[in-house]
Amino acid sequence: MNLPMLKAQLVRHEALRLKPYKDTEGILTIGVGRNLEKGITEAEAMVLLDNDIISVFDDLDRSCSWWRKMSESRQMVLADMCFNLGINRLLGFQRTLAAMQSENWDDAAAEMLDSRWARQVGPRAETLANMMRMG
Repeated sequence: MNLPMLKAQLVRHEALRLKPYKDTEGILTIGVGRNLEKGITEAEAMVLLDNDIISVFDDLDRSCSWWRKMSESRQMVLADMCFNLGINRLLGFQRTLAAMQSENWDDAAAEMLDSRWARQVGPRAETLANMMRMG
């Protein structure tokens, strides 16, 4: 079977929608008729994660150009926070980011923990603050 031709036909018939929508039966759908109620495979979840990580790196490169000068462990902390919060909410952590930029790791960790985010994510914040301190 000619798969490219089938794909083009399905896109014509189903449409390509990049945001979730309810189909004619009220089923949450995305892409080319993908029924989200059936879920996704682990492989599909990892593809989405890879794309989301690339997006996080792009956001951090644009907004915190200094972030790649930190140790890998501290870069992971900032990327994890950006993934969780989104770049706009992360940029609200002005004192945390300033402490990171000036390599004041203890203050950065303390500022991370002194936040509503830390209260919401609990052990995740503790783990990330320890990574920030230890580098």
